[in-house]
Amino acid sequence: MKLSDNVKNVLKNNLWDLATCADGQPNVVPVAFKDVTDDGKLVVGDVFLQTTLENLKANDGRIAISAYDGKTLEGYQIQGRAVHETEGELVQTFKGMVEKMFNGAATAKGALVITPEKVIVTTPGKDNKKVLG
Repeated sequence: MKLSDNVKNVLKNNLWDLATCADGQPNVVPVAFKDVTDDGKLVVGDVFLQTTLENLKANDGRIAISAYDGKTLEGYQIQGRAVHETEGELVQTFKGMVEKMFNGAATAKGALVITPEKVIVTTPGKDNKKVLG
């Protein structure tokens, strides 16, 4: 699925909340180490994602991301599937970012690579709940 420029802009310029669920127990976490790749995948540095990773294993990689602009309230929920990577250039990039921010006290253990399957508008107004595709 191709993400629109508006969706990419909100994702690139705002924090995300990642939501997963397993055994009827929901989990949501804010993430700051994230990016959108040129081919439209969402990537998240794995620093403190233990419960998220456990839920992804139990739920066939299903995940939802919520991101919104706090000033304009433009927002989107992206549903998709995540794969956890533990090596490669992407992981090295996140390790560098995290180690720099935490002065070496923390590192990224890997990266989630999320393939979007559905985008839902969360912006208040007439398009709220509209599925983009």
